[in-house]
Amino acid sequence: MTPLVKAPSVTIQKRGVISLNKAAHDLIDNTETVELLFDRDRQVMAVRATDDSSPHAYAVRSASKRGPGQAVVSATAFTAHYGIDTTDTRRWKPFVEDGMLCVDLSQEGTVITGNRTKPTTVAQDVEAADPVEDIDSPVAQGHPVGDDTTDDS
Repeated sequence: MTPLVKAPSVTIQKRGVISLNKAAHDLIDNTETVELLFDRDRQVMAVRATDDSSPHAYAVRSASKRGPGQAVVSATAFTAHYGIDTTDTRRWKPFVEDGMLCVDLSQEGTVITGNRTKPTTVAQDVEAADPVEDIDSPVAQGHPVGDDTTDDS
């Protein structure tokens, strides 16, 4: 099976990890070390290829053990320092400017919900949607609790 060619995407995860899909990583020549830059005025984050001698270098790790694919950068300190919102995992379509992979954070981005979030159990959903009547209860047997049908008058 041949995978479909994907458009480049950059995701900032809840913990400040930056993920680049293969197409985005290709745009910066599959570099193993990057610098992260932020333009406060434009609200644009940039990922620039560098070598590991740079004092602000971040290592790029492969997120897949099966070869090239998604690349990740642990950028928790970077996102915290610049106040980049990480309350939700969000994905953007990046653009290239001056040889850097850029993300316009003034755009909302697409909120990503993972498949690892804990779903409610089927039993909880059923109970909430349609309560099951207890056939042993006095109400179910035609004897409402507390209903005295005798007339003392």
